Amino acid sequence: MKLRRALSFATLGIGAAAATNALLRRDAGDLPPALDGMQRTYRWRGMNVAYTEAGDPADPDLVLLHGVNAAGSSGEWRAVFEELAESYHVIAPDLPGYGRSDRPPVRYSAALYEAFVESFLGEFGDDDEGPAVIASSLSAAYAAEAARTVPVSRFVLVCPTTTTGPGGGTWVRELVRAPLVGEAIFNAVTSKPAIDYFNADHGYADPDGPEEAWSEYEWRTAHQENARFAPAGFLAGDLDTDRDLGATLADLDVPTTIVWGRETEMSPVADGEALAGDAGAELLVFDRAKLLPHVERANAFLDYVLDGELPNDYSVVREYDPSENEEPAVENDADEADAEDALTSDS
Repeated sequence: MKLRRALSFATLGIGAAAATNALLRRDAGDLPPALDGMQRTYRWRGMNVAYTEAGDPADPDLVLLHGVNAAGSSGEWRAVFEELAESYHVIAPDLPGYGRSDRPPVRYSAALYEAFVESFLGEFGDDDEGPAVIASSLSAAYAAEAARTVPVSRFVLVCPTTTTGPGGGTWVRELVRAPLVGEAIFNAVTSKPAIDYFNADHGYADPDGPEEAWSEYEWRTAHQENARFAPAGFLAGDLDTDRDLGATLADLDVPTTIVWGRETEMSPVADGEALAGDAGAELLVFDRAKLLPHVERANAFLDYVLDGELPNDYSVVREYDPSENEEPAVENDADEADAEDALTSDS
């Protein structure tokens, strides 16, 4: 009798979880594009990768790569996309497993995203130079690695990193990927209160967080069919890379600006300074911003990217400029000999 009752409760629990998961997917509905522009599809390894294109195709190409997290999408660029398209031919994909792109239940990894970014960037630019790239968080590391084999004309990297935390490991990945239970856990992690918490904790310096419509979009993209599979890799640490980002950037002949939010706690400004020094890259630090200075300080971000200008109020500071930290040239042998002769004659 007890066993029968336990099985009955288990069956009811499974049924309730399945019903709840289905209800949430239904409430999320079909996901609309996050950005205004021409909606295109790039076919890659059997997947349809959605991207938005805007601006004059005759203008220089600029590819925007969003960061990866539980609710990532090209909508991360919503505050700057339209203005950038006035000067550039802008292309913003939803990475595989995110947004309106296909989300097959494959094992998502850093190697997969490096391969995708390499292939995608190779589609743009011209015979003389590759596209400019603005990339956020882990995507910055993927883009830097891709630039070893495909041309890139310029980098603007927003809070670039190679790791997002300790990573939960294999058991976390497999738990989140599991049918019913995994989806139920992921639905809890991406509930509206959870999304609001993560935005306030490390996304935005503004305590009010993003606009309500954007929080709703994040919830909807996290509740699409198969939405949990790419974030399962993120939560497990599979999307982290062991590449030396500073050394990789230093080896590339690509003008690079690193952008940081001064209020960022997950990756303090000191991390940005160290990376800029290793990479020989310019570092800009935006006050009143955390991980998303291109959203919270969109106007200042655009002024710099489009015109190279910084605000007069010192709310954006060039914390590191490689041109001001170049070591003086070493004297040649002849100059050294002349100096020695002068010292000898003086004595």
